Amino acid sequence: MDIVSLIANIQGLTAVAVGLVFGLGALGTAIGFGILGGKFLEGCARQPELSGMLAGRMFLMAGLLDAVAMIGVGFSLFFIFANPFVSAVVSFAATHAAH
Repeated sequence: MDIVSLIANIQGLTAVAVGLVFGLGALGTAIGFGILGGKFLEGCARQPELSGMLAGRMFLMAGLLDAVAMIGVGFSLFFIFANPFVSAVVSFAATHAAH
Protein backbone atom coordinates (compact mmCIF):
# COMPACT_ATOMS: atom_id res chain seq x y z
CA MET A 1 0.00 0.00 0.00
CA ASP A 2 1.50 3.32 -0.99
CA ILE A 3 1.69 6.34 1.28
CA VAL A 4 -0.89 8.43 -0.60
CA SER A 5 -3.62 5.81 -0.38
CA LEU A 6 -2.81 5.21 3.29
CA ILE A 7 -3.15 8.92 4.09
CA ALA A 8 -6.39 9.11 2.08
CA ASN A 9 -7.73 6.12 4.00
CA ILE A 10 -6.86 7.74 7.34
CA GLN A 11 -8.47 11.03 6.34
CA GLY A 12 -11.61 9.29 5.11
CA LEU A 13 -12.02 7.29 8.30
CA THR A 14 -11.32 10.42 10.34
CA ALA A 15 -14.18 12.17 8.52
CA VAL A 16 -16.50 9.28 9.39
CA ALA A 17 -15.40 9.38 13.05
CA VAL A 18 -15.89 13.16 13.23
CA GLY A 19 -19.37 12.79 11.75
CA LEU A 20 -20.21 10.20 14.39
CA VAL A 21 -18.91 12.43 17.19
CA PHE A 22 -20.92 15.41 15.94
CA GLY A 23 -24.07 13.36 15.41
CA LEU A 24 -23.99 11.45 18.68
CA GLY A 25 -23.02 14.57 20.60
CA ALA A 26 -25.98 16.44 19.16
CA LEU A 27 -28.29 13.50 19.84
CA GLY A 28 -27.15 13.19 23.45
CA THR A 29 -27.48 16.92 24.02
CA ALA A 30 -30.98 16.95 22.52
CA ILE A 31 -32.12 14.06 24.71
CA GLY A 32 -30.54 15.69 27.77
CA PHE A 33 -32.25 19.02 27.10
CA GLY A 34 -35.57 17.27 26.60
CA ILE A 35 -35.30 15.47 29.93
CA LEU A 36 -34.00 18.60 31.68
CA GLY A 37 -36.80 20.80 30.36
CA GLY A 38 -39.46 18.23 31.18
CA LYS A 39 -38.25 17.82 34.75
CA PHE A 40 -38.05 21.59 35.14
CA LEU A 41 -41.66 22.00 34.05
CA GLU A 42 -42.74 19.20 36.37
CA GLY A 43 -40.96 20.84 39.28
CA CYS A 44 -42.51 24.24 38.52
CA ALA A 45 -45.96 22.69 38.25
CA ARG A 46 -45.59 20.96 41.61
CA GLN A 47 -44.10 23.92 43.49
CA PRO A 48 -44.49 27.22 41.62
CA GLU A 49 -42.86 29.19 44.45
CA LEU A 50 -39.53 27.45 43.75
CA SER A 51 -39.49 28.24 40.02
CA GLY A 52 -36.77 30.89 40.38
CA MET A 53 -34.38 28.53 42.16
CA LEU A 54 -35.22 25.70 39.78
CA ALA A 55 -34.57 27.94 36.76
CA GLY A 56 -31.11 28.84 38.05
CA ARG A 57 -30.22 25.19 38.58
CA MET A 58 -31.68 24.26 35.21
CA PHE A 59 -29.47 26.81 33.44
CA LEU A 60 -26.43 25.55 35.35
CA MET A 61 -27.14 22.01 34.20
CA ALA A 62 -27.82 23.24 30.66
CA GLY A 63 -24.37 24.84 30.60
CA LEU A 64 -22.75 21.62 31.77
CA LEU A 65 -24.74 19.66 29.24
CA ASP A 66 -23.55 21.93 26.43
CA ALA A 67 -19.97 21.70 27.68
CA VAL A 68 -19.89 17.96 26.98
CA ALA A 69 -20.95 18.53 23.37
CA MET A 70 -18.42 21.36 22.95
CA ILE A 71 -15.61 19.11 24.17
CA GLY A 72 -16.60 16.67 21.42
CA VAL A 73 -16.53 19.52 18.89
CA GLY A 74 -13.05 20.49 20.09
CA PHE A 75 -11.71 16.95 19.71
CA SER A 76 -13.32 16.68 16.29
CA LEU A 77 -11.74 19.91 15.08
CA PHE A 78 -8.40 18.70 16.40
CA PHE A 79 -8.68 15.51 14.38
CA ILE A 80 -9.79 17.39 11.27
CA PHE A 81 -7.03 20.02 11.25
CA ALA A 82 -4.14 18.41 13.17
CA ASN A 83 -4.60 14.70 12.67
CA PRO A 84 -1.84 12.92 14.62
CA PHE A 85 -2.34 9.70 12.66
CA VAL A 86 -1.42 11.35 9.36
CA SER A 87 1.66 12.89 10.99
CA ALA A 88 2.71 9.49 12.31
CA VAL A 89 2.35 7.88 8.87
CA VAL A 90 4.28 10.69 7.17
CA SER A 91 7.12 10.53 9.72
CA PHE A 92 7.24 6.73 9.46
CA ALA A 93 7.40 6.94 5.66
CA ALA A 94 10.11 9.59 5.79
CA THR A 95 12.18 7.50 8.18
CA HIS A 96 11.90 4.31 6.13
CA ALA A 97 12.32 6.01 2.75
CA ALA A 98 15.79 7.19 3.76
CA HIS A 99 16.98 3.60 4.28
